[in-house]
Amino acid sequence: MESSFSEAETRHVRVKVKARFSPDHSDLERGIWFYLYTITIENTGSDTVQLLNRHWEITDGNGHVEHVRGPGVVGKQPVLKTGESFEYTSGCPLKTPFGFMSGEFEMILLQSEETFLAEVAGFALRQSPQSLN
Repeated sequence: MESSFSEAETRHVRVKVKARFSPDHSDLERGIWFYLYTITIENTGSDTVQLLNRHWEITDGNGHVEHVRGPGVVGKQPVLKTGESFEYTSGCPLKTPFGFMSGEFEMILLQSEETFLAEVAGFALRQSPQSLN
């Protein structure tokens, strides 16, 4: 199964993504392609940070854009000390066989209470070439 990867680092918060098509969650007869993505958020800096909110921009193969905003990720607002990481897997249904996601996490430096946006570099949502046959 083909995977898509991305990585970005903003103010010592590294965000890695691995996305893959999930045939088990898809219903191609109804025109639903489902993708799973695993996110790893790592604190490479010296200040403790906390993830407050998420924002996703999801674009399907027809160019339709959807924005998803909300508190935390998978119901959590993880706190990361120096060298710590948090990993989770979530999913995204599309009405086309391919698409694209990008986003950002609103983070706070707990010592100074300063907030900033950590980039989630864009990544493709696509089936493997073998699954198109």
